[in-house]
Amino acid sequence: MALDHAILVSLLEKPGSGYELARRFDRSIGYFWTATHQQIYRVLKRMESEGMLAVREVPQQGRPDKKEYSVAGPGRTALAGWLREPIEPESLRHELAVKIRGAAFGGDPASLIHEVERHHAAHSERLARYLAGEQRDFTGPEAPRPLDAGRELQHVVLRGGIAQERMSIAWLDDVLTTLHRIATTTDTPPGPSTGA
Repeated sequence: MALDHAILVSLLEKPGSGYELARRFDRSIGYFWTATHQQIYRVLKRMESEGMLAVREVPQQGRPDKKEYSVAGPGRTALAGWLREPIEPESLRHELAVKIRGAAFGGDPASLIHEVERHHAAHSERLARYLAGEQRDFTGPEAPRPLDAGRELQHVVLRGGIAQERMSIAWLDDVLTTLHRIATTTDTPPGPSTGA
């Protein structure tokens, strides 16, 4: 997936300025596809020049006018074509997992406890944000009912993020239990050379 596709999806959900789009990336879609504000502005400019986006000037009081982007016909066509293309299942690249395995050979596995706790806190904070967003936008008493197809699809992606964060936290709990148990032993022999 290119950043273009993530931008098209976000702007189809709701047109907005570059600043508003960058904030959406910080708050929601960026959990699944990250981009810096500079990257977003650069791609918006290119997509505008390619005719994929329509732009209108929105007057603002006391501030310069802002550009509001929306998806033009060629952008919709490009997204529809991309949606039909197959994608490969994602491979997991997990640097922390490699560090944990390597700790048996390069030092004290217990020295990783602080790093694993830091990851645990980050995943816990992200889960809390996801759950708050779900309550606000989909399941709480103030959430609009019934959900249309677009909102149903947004919710199912959010539920996937919630499940992934819960899985990560459960795994990190297991890692911490293991590291604490190993820390109580005085001699940790190197692990086996085979295995998963």
